[in-house]
Amino acid sequence: MNTKNKKWLYWVVGGIIAIGAVWFFFIREKEIKIQLETVKPEMGNISNSITATGTIQPVDTVAVGTQVSGIIKNIYVDFNSTVKKGQLLATLDPDLLQFQSEQIKANLQNAKSNLAYNEININRQSQLYKVGAISKADYDNATNQYNAAKAQVGAVTAQLSTANKNLSLTNIYSPIDGTVLNRNVSEGQTVASSFSTPTLFSIAKDLTKMRVRASVDEADIGNVKVGQKATFTVDAFPDETFDGEVSEVRLHPTVSSNVVNYTTIINADNSSLKLKPGMTANITIYTQVLDNVMKIPVAATSFRPDSLIIRKYKVNSPFANGKKHEKGQWKKQNNNKGGEKKNEAAVWIIAQDSTISRKKIKTGMDNDTEIQVISGLNKNDNIITGYKVLSKKSSGGQTKSPFMPQRRGVGNNNRNSGGGGGGPR
Repeated sequence: MNTKNKKWLYWVVGGIIAIGAVWFFFIREKEIKIQLETVKPEMGNISNSITATGTIQPVDTVAVGTQVSGIIKNIYVDFNSTVKKGQLLATLDPDLLQFQSEQIKANLQNAKSNLAYNEININRQSQLYKVGAISKADYDNATNQYNAAKAQVGAVTAQLSTANKNLSLTNIYSPIDGTVLNRNVSEGQTVASSFSTPTLFSIAKDLTKMRVRASVDEADIGNVKVGQKATFTVDAFPDETFDGEVSEVRLHPTVSSNVVNYTTIINADNSSLKLKPGMTANITIYTQVLDNVMKIPVAATSFRPDSLIIRKYKVNSPFANGKKHEKGQWKKQNNNKGGEKKNEAAVWIIAQDSTISRKKIKTGMDNDTEIQVISGLNKNDNIITGYKVLSKKSSGGQTKSPFMPQRRGVGNNNRNSGGGGGGPR
């Protein structure tokens, strides 16, 4: 072979090698590896709940006022003071009321003296009338004066009792055992009792028991019942959850910004005294709770295999053989519209031999995160919830989401989840 032919042969071989290298490194589609994400049914609690906000309040708060007007002379308690029932809280200056009482006492003595005179006079007029020395009119006039004097003594006696009572009201006593939450007056301040009683102190009966006044939206109030469990958090202790119980659902609505709310009272223990009156609570009320039931993620009920899974795994389905005349049937089956009735769903199970099969299950309560399984599964079933692409030029190894549209593939021409969800609901 001459030199010219050898050069031509080298060029041909080199070109073939270059084309092969370009195809191998740049054009050839790399093998796609996927990893199925599976879970097993677990036993536990499942619940439905609603959320609301509210304000923490003492269970019983008493506003202590005054029934008489006057100047605050002394105050014996302050904010946060612990008081007992009957303990003296404050006093008003009693001088003015004392003077009124003394004046009424003098009026009473005058009335009693007048009554004694009229009593003597009626006895004398009675004797004269019996012997005919005076007329009937004179006798009746004496009787009337006696009765008026007697009534006057009674009226002044009542006035004295009122004055003494008002005098005693200058001492302000605690009506309950509790803690002073608020003090609205200071020494030397004048308080006037007229149409409304002024509030001097606010006393909480027992701070170890608190209640949360929650505002529940009209869309959720239908599920709230007395006796339901509730939990709440406060900004002061964001990592701590407090327990409570619904004690009252008030029928009177409140409207704010065209939103109708109903006041719901939740009782809570406060033995630690961490909860303070006025704190804002973020509340969760559990409207339905099931204990010790089988449950799976809701995502498992919306998963369905796509063409990528069909190529990698054996799918135990009469519509998964990829034949053209059966694509329409497979598409219909794979759209999760398999004719399940209410409280029925379907999930996909992977066996030890990597065979994927579809199972119908009977479902119960669903809280949008977990769903109760009444029948159709056992605790050893490996339920597929999605898959992860490990190596693919276009995917970058990301997990497929059941809520994102995926590419169309051979044997599955509908838009599917790529393994993020589960069988038909």
